[in-house]
Amino acid sequence: MEIKTVKIQKPDNVNVILGQSHFIKTVEDLHEALVNAVPGIKFGLAFCESSGPCLVRYSGTDPELTELAKTNAWNLSCGHSFIILLGNVYPINVLNAVKNVPEVCRIFCATANPVEVVVAESEQGRGILGVIDGFKSRGVETEKDIEERKAFLRKIGYKIG
Repeated sequence: MEIKTVKIQKPDNVNVILGQSHFIKTVEDLHEALVNAVPGIKFGLAFCESSGPCLVRYSGTDPELTELAKTNAWNLSCGHSFIILLGNVYPINVLNAVKNVPEVCRIFCATANPVEVVVAESEQGRGILGVIDGFKSRGVETEKDIEERKAFLRKIGYKIG
């Protein structure tokens, strides 16, 4: 078995949700969950089928994000994994909808950070072992950092008062 990392390709302002599911209808069900969660959502998604023709299946509302999702899924080629690239929403806006899709087994990450996926490859195929989401911790927040965090959440509308 070989272990490697695969970097997710995306612009800095695009969020990614990486997960695992178990059935070919994942693409259609995730698409429906996303458009029902946020009207006007811009996204691309792709799913690595792991039986039969073993194709990268895809859908989306934004052609560029959809192409990027297909590219990332192909680079991963890990059985029953899916990737969603979000353009105009944060993962917090859609994550529960994604997790509630019956085929979804797990979420590896939901982030705008740079992501490296730790992949194991055997003669049979590939699987995701985990992810490296962002960077190593540089310290522990100070009182000033706490104030800035709280102010930021209020500035972007996720907290009030």
